[in-house]
Amino acid sequence: MTNHIYKLLELTGSSTVGTDDAVQRAIAKASETIRNIHWFEVIETRGHVADGKVAHWQVTLKIGFTLED
Repeated sequence: MTNHIYKLLELTGSSTVGTDDAVQRAIAKASETIRNIHWFEVIETRGHVADGKVAHWQVTLKIGFTLED
C-alpha cells in the first residue's frame, strides 16, 4: 500500500451561472498546473448583487492533491 502525503491549496472560483460552475472553473484552472488533484471541500459561498439580482457567485474551496515521490 502506498502512503500518500497531501497538500492543500485554497482557491476561489467565480461564475455568473452558479456555484457548481464556479467550483468547476476553479478546479479546471488548477488542473492546468497541478497534478494529482484528488478531492475538494467547499469552505465558503458568497456572491455579488447588482441591480437587485445575483450578478455572480464566488466559491472558496480547498483542493487536496498528492505530492510526488
